[in-house]
Amino acid sequence: MFSLLVNIPANATWAQNGVTIAGGNGEGDATNQLNEPFGLFVDDDQTVVIADYMNHRIMQWRNGDTTNGQIVAGGQGKANGLHQLNNPSDVLIDKETDSLIIADAGNKRVVRWSRRIGTTQGEILIDNIDCWGLVMDEWRYLYVSDYVEHEVKRYQLGEKNCTLVAGGNGRGDDLNQLNRPRYLVVDRQQNVYVSDWNNHRVMKWNKGATESIVVAGGQGAGNALTQLSNPQGIFVDTLGTLYVADWGKHRVMRWTQEDKKQGTVIVGGNGEGAGANQFNYPRGLSFDRQGNLYVADYRNNRVQRFPIE
Repeated sequence: MFSLLVNIPANATWAQNGVTIAGGNGEGDATNQLNEPFGLFVDDDQTVVIADYMNHRIMQWRNGDTTNGQIVAGGQGKANGLHQLNNPSDVLIDKETDSLIIADAGNKRVVRWSRRIGTTQGEILIDNIDCWGLVMDEWRYLYVSDYVEHEVKRYQLGEKNCTLVAGGNGRGDDLNQLNRPRYLVVDRQQNVYVSDWNNHRVMKWNKGATESIVVAGGQGAGNALTQLSNPQGIFVDTLGTLYVADWGKHRVMRWTQEDKKQGTVIVGGNGEGAGANQFNYPRGLSFDRQGNLYVADYRNNRVQRFPIE
């Protein structure tokens, strides 16, 4: 699902107590558990796929499966066989080929796994890349963040050559630089949004631009409404409103086009904890078509859904 296809009213609010829809049964590798969930992706039917980082697998929870998920990639130990994953950090569903595309971070590769029943291994799409986040646009270009080279590259699926679309000028905090980029969103104009982890900001790189625009944060790490603290998952709706998992401050923030100077807290922000209205380092973030919010609550080893009100 392209995030830009989700219509969320400008004045939308969400339930402050999340419902656990995956994991939440402590840290572990049973099918009702997660161990450090990272990126996630919500399909049209509210099926959620989750990069289960420390379990070296991708988990799928169908809407209504409140207890057990299913392993849909990896889960065969931490190694680099084609049937294995090593610390996957992000995942998306490619509808056209009915497959998963996975940032297999520990193996420095991007892999594709068919979603057909009986699939036991993936294929390598891109190798030798310190990948973290990935996203696909409507034209089936794949964008991958490289947190060691501090850049984002765009690939034509099936081809090895790529185009630099963000960063690539070394590690730093200038407008042409990134510092450990994490997750990505791309809009209809192929503008790229990047959560710039160590710069505590989210950057927008207009297509073809050599410099970016700060669209959230950039005022140092902190919990003021003008600040972010190591932002992770991001999402952009049809209005261009940006949503950010503010990892270090245990909250999800909304930043509108009208006010790029400060955001508002939409859920969380109640300190680090395991309550229904709390997070313990939120990472992945997404919405379904109805505007319900999904958050990978990393240290609580769960995924929370916050219904739109």
